[in-house]
This record gives sequence, C-alpha cells and structure tokens, in this order.
Amino acid sequence: MPTIAIIGAGPGMGLAIARTFGSRGFDVALIARTKHKLDTLVEQLAAEGITAAGFPADVLDRPSLAAALEAAKDHFGRIDVLEYSPAPHSPVPGFTQAMPSQSTVENLQPQIEYTFYGAVEAARMVLPAMREAGAGTLLFTTGGGSVDPVPMLGNVNAAGGALRNWVTNLSKELSGSGVHAAHVAINVWIGEGGPAGFPTATPEQIAPLYWELHEARDRAEAVFNG
Repeated sequence: MPTIAIIGAGPGMGLAIARTFGSRGFDVALIARTKHKLDTLVEQLAAEGITAAGFPADVLDRPSLAAALEAAKDHFGRIDVLEYSPAPHSPVPGFTQAMPSQSTVENLQPQIEYTFYGAVEAARMVLPAMREAGAGTLLFTTGGGSVDPVPMLGNVNAAGGALRNWVTNLSKELSGSGVHAAHVAINVWIGEGGPAGFPTATPEQIAPLYWELHEARDRAEAVFNG
C-alpha cells in the first residue's frame, strides 16, 4: 500500500486529506502534537475502512519531527506522499500577528520556524528515499496571503511567502526526477464563522485538489479560491 504522511493532522483539512487519499488505497500516517487527537482521528478513519496510525511530534521540535517521520516509515514501510500544513488552532507562545510595518525579528521568527523551517526539515527527511525510488509527492499548504498578502497578517504572510518561493523552486529542481513538489494556497475561510463577505469552503471541498496535484503532476502551485 502507498502511504501519505500528513503533518499538522487535525479534524479539518488533515482528516479530509486523509479520507481523500485513504479512500483511494493509501495508508495514512498522521503527525501532530497531541496523541489524544491523533488517536481519535485514527479511530474515525478505521471506522471508514482506512488504515491509519498516529505519530506525535511538534514541528518546532526538529528531533521529534524527524523521529515521527522515521517511525511512520518503519510502521508502513515507506512514505510516498508528504503533506505539510500545520496550523496553530490554540495559542502558541510567541505567536502573534503583525502588520508589515509592525513586523520585527521577534514576531517574525516564530512564524518562519513553524511555517517554513518545519517544512524544509520534513522534506529533508523523506526526499532522499523518494529520489532513490524515482517517485513521490511533496505537498505544502499555506493561506492565500502567501500569494496576495493582507496587512493584518504581515508576518504570517511573509513566512508563507518564503515557503511558497522555496516549494516552487524545489519543483524546478526535481523536474524529471519522478518526484513532484507543489504548493497549495487556500484563499478561503475553512468552515463556518469567517469574516463577513469572505468566501468559505469546507475541508471536503478543498481536499480533492491535493489528489489532483498528486495525480496530474503538472503544476507547482494551485490556489483554491472556492
């Protein structure tokens, strides 16, 4: 069975992506900070006939992330698709939003560590085996502000923009290798309760885009606008 590893797995996009790939014959490795949350997701997927396992890790703790990916590989035999989309749904020390003019090294660095450096480290862990096999997919998620930034998220969008630049460049480097890298910018509010007038979409509406990128392998970026 091929395996997808989802970093930042949760009950929204992570679960929807797991279902999208799992229903097409993939085993699913779920990586997130909270073991209880992972156990719940594994149970949900098992009830739907999808084989999954959870591996706790914090993307800000590089050794724990490396250990989780190694454990996932040992458990399932390999990682064929990596999807990186951690999103802090609860307060994280040091994480604040800042306008561009209010951005500082101190409020930008945590965003860079979380969004960009974590992705680079995750890719570094799985890419050698993918290169050797001549096959694999690397998918990285940011908000729409990585493409069209908004002032209130000046520091957050800068980190997403850095990841976007790196992924599209990685895609160029990997051309012809059999390994495909792509960036997904989600330019909608996911779920209910978004700002008035802002487009919304459910995780189930967005998740098929990840399968399309994996299957078609014909573009380095997709922007979901609803």
